Amino acid sequence: MKQLVSINISQKGIDLAILLTRITAAVLMLSHGLPKLGMLLSGNGAQFPAVLGMSGELSLTLTVFAEVICSVLILFGFGTRLAAVPLIITMLVAVLYIHSADPFAKQEPGIQYLILYVILFITGSGKYSVDYLLQRRKQSSLAWTNR
Repeated sequence: MKQLVSINISQKGIDLAILLTRITAAVLMLSHGLPKLGMLLSGNGAQFPAVLGMSGELSLTLTVFAEVICSVLILFGFGTRLAAVPLIITMLVAVLYIHSADPFAKQEPGIQYLILYVILFITGSGKYSVDYLLQRRKQSSLAWTNR
């Protein structure tokens, strides 16, 4: 009961929260990105909205890169901060350009994703990630060579 009302934050709790955020954001975004990947592979890119002077095909390609490739990277915690940048840009375009005239209810999912990606950009991938394993391996090899 004490832990439920405690204001102390454990590192394990933070790492689990980051893991949950990564998995949730990645899996949910993949549900948006995989249909767009299918659209891209079928050659229907011209049907995608042309954004910021880009053709529909280029806009779709960049969106698929962000929503599929970057989501998979975030899922495994590999280059999380870097992978979050295209997703942040994609969500900003979705909210401020594609859905700018839509009611808030239509903009809200993009805003929620945007918040998740900004959080991941700030926190990084956490302990339960490929990034962490690579960092530990690098530190142990540096320690080994300094002997």
